Amino acid sequence: MRPTPRVETFPANTPAVSQIFTTVLSQGPLTRLEVARRAGLSPAAVTKAVRPLIDAGYLVEDAAEEARPALGRPANPVRVDGGRALFIGVKVTGGELIGVLTDLCCRIRVARHVPLTDRTTEAVLPHLTELVHQLLAEAEDLGTPVLGLGVAVSGDVDRAEGVVRYSPFLDWRDVPFAELAAMTTGLPVTVENDVRALTVAEQWFGAGVGLSDFAVVTVGTGIGCGLVVHGRVIEGAHGVAGEIGHVTVDPAGPPCHCGNRGCVEAIAGEAAILRRIRETTGADVTDTAQAVELAHRGAAGAREAYARAGEAIGRGIATVANLLGPERVIISGEGLAAYDLFAEQIRGAFAAAAFGSAAQCDVQTRPLPFEEWARGAAATAIQSFITPDDPHPSR
Repeated sequence: MRPTPRVETFPANTPAVSQIFTTVLSQGPLTRLEVARRAGLSPAAVTKAVRPLIDAGYLVEDAAEEARPALGRPANPVRVDGGRALFIGVKVTGGELIGVLTDLCCRIRVARHVPLTDRTTEAVLPHLTELVHQLLAEAEDLGTPVLGLGVAVSGDVDRAEGVVRYSPFLDWRDVPFAELAAMTTGLPVTVENDVRALTVAEQWFGAGVGLSDFAVVTVGTGIGCGLVVHGRVIEGAHGVAGEIGHVTVDPAGPPCHCGNRGCVEAIAGEAAILRRIRETTGADVTDTAQAVELAHRGAAGAREAYARAGEAIGRGIATVANLLGPERVIISGEGLAAYDLFAEQIRGAFAAAAFGSAAQCDVQTRPLPFEEWARGAAATAIQSFITPDDPHPSR
């Protein structure tokens, strides 16, 4: 019988302490005055909050020879001690579990992949438990406590309740997965939609650091979108905010599994691209690698399928820009392996459909390995640890 991991609570007795720590975590090292300015708090409040965090080992004060005291307060920068705690993140896909062990700064220390042949919860849970135990053993060797587990799942996920309402790729409905995983692992568990989890990682540790409003668009099996508005990850009243995959961009387009026609996902999702290539070329392509190779060899039907996908994605991104006016849109996901085949069409369709100053939105591509999805899950566990009462806090 494995020992139950030690459960520790974060030493924050006010929302301001969590906000201060999050500011240093995502943007540090910072002096106390810089923290006060970025967090919108008084220097006195920051000084008061930093002390217990230093005493508990979560923040470290760096001596800076050139620093000068300001108004009697230390001017040395403070930073998060990433090695103070570890977290586990797991991304559940239809064919495998991807698990990572990260430090408090969400840097991956260990990564593991476990194949799945059965995607039912009864089959997935034992595999996930064993994967977590393997990562806990790695953490034990490092001598650092694991303080939380994050699980990322595609579909409609109620993070507050820890329930997967509906995951079409896994065929899960109303699964209380946080409770189940907590029972078998002994860890506090956060379950989140995979795209929102990736968005949290980008907000705190990636290309969204310091931005108040941005979006993450994922291209691959499906087309996902995570939204950050005024510093908060948005899930909407029913948990489905950001579903640009089901924005109609061609009313006469192909049918979508959601019941509509011409959705972005029905044109630009992996299955849609493969189906289009088979229809137009007659080639028996079964995966993206084959489709990309065929397109790179110059097959007109394959190149047309990717160009069409790029136009749909570009129009979907323009819809986001027109509605929310984000500072940046980050395009990611496994579908970026074919980015050279549709980048021009994404840019062109975005420019044509974005209204007025929305066209000034900074559209970036950020190729990320599959481990980054699991890292996003770990980021949600870190977030839950720091702000247990607010699943999507402002920075």
